[in-house]
Amino acid sequence: MHEPFKGILISRDEDRKQSVAVCDLTLADLSDGDVVLEVETTTVNYKDGLAITGKAPVVRRWPMVPGIDCVGTVVTSTHADFKPGDKALLNGFGVGESHTGAYAEYARLKGDWLIPLPDGLSPLDAMAVGTAGFTAMLCIMALERHGITPDRGPVIVTGANGGVGSVAIAILSKLGYTVIAATGRPQEAAFLKDLGAGEILPREELSGPAKPLGKERWAAGVDAVGSHTLANVLSMTGYGGAVAACGLAQGMDLPTTVAPFILRGVALLGVDSVMAPLPLRKQAWSRIARDLDREKLQALTSVIGFDGILPAAEAIMRGEIRGRVVVDMKK
Repeated sequence: MHEPFKGILISRDEDRKQSVAVCDLTLADLSDGDVVLEVETTTVNYKDGLAITGKAPVVRRWPMVPGIDCVGTVVTSTHADFKPGDKALLNGFGVGESHTGAYAEYARLKGDWLIPLPDGLSPLDAMAVGTAGFTAMLCIMALERHGITPDRGPVIVTGANGGVGSVAIAILSKLGYTVIAATGRPQEAAFLKDLGAGEILPREELSGPAKPLGKERWAAGVDAVGSHTLANVLSMTGYGGAVAACGLAQGMDLPTTVAPFILRGVALLGVDSVMAPLPLRKQAWSRIARDLDREKLQALTSVIGFDGILPAAEAIMRGEIRGRVVVDMKK
């Protein structure tokens, strides 16, 4: 490895005003860890956009190298499971929030947070999935554990053009589910149908205050939006159905009643990707390698270089990003 190396650093001044810059870093600028990776690929998630723009209190340590996902080659390691030359994958565990992250040429991480790059996935594939796609798979697995099968009826996916939503549609459709895609961008209907959506639902139908109970329209849901949208999804979920909730793009509140839970037996399944234990991570990534159509993954992915990270973070916060953005650090 070489020092100094290029990275993105988020800082703030005495008045708590945040600034972001590309600068030269050394290992001394990175958090402690027992594995150093040369970062090959990373990605821009919604949480990365929040961190870089400062629109939510994502960053908990200052200064911070953002970037919550990466695939890299092990440069040095004192961890028993990894040796120089290994390909390793990282997502979650507070990296890019409280532990310096992936938006630099090198990342120093804890080996207990890493998994080997899954068989069948290239570094670009893995970051095309990223935390967003990993979260989508965790949501689908949660629905499966609740007994939601394709014959139960359609599954609604909110935030359909986003990272979680687009990957969820692709996986659900391959598994045989009928998918309803809720989106605020009707011009993307053809893209969503190519991913596997059978029906497009305008976001406006879900974004206002919900009735305690609405007409039963779907058996289950994957929601990355929260607030009124999640309340509406719950109110229209069929008897014995379930909704996997993993995000808060509309808000952290949940203005609903107990009616869906006590009158229809609907289950609200919370899904967290940050601290998911390693056995669950390995299972989810194995499922991704098996159940995500590579052609659909390529169709929902765009590739940028390091210099595109900051513009992409701004764009994702403006709702302009479709699908997934992969950062090729060598590009």
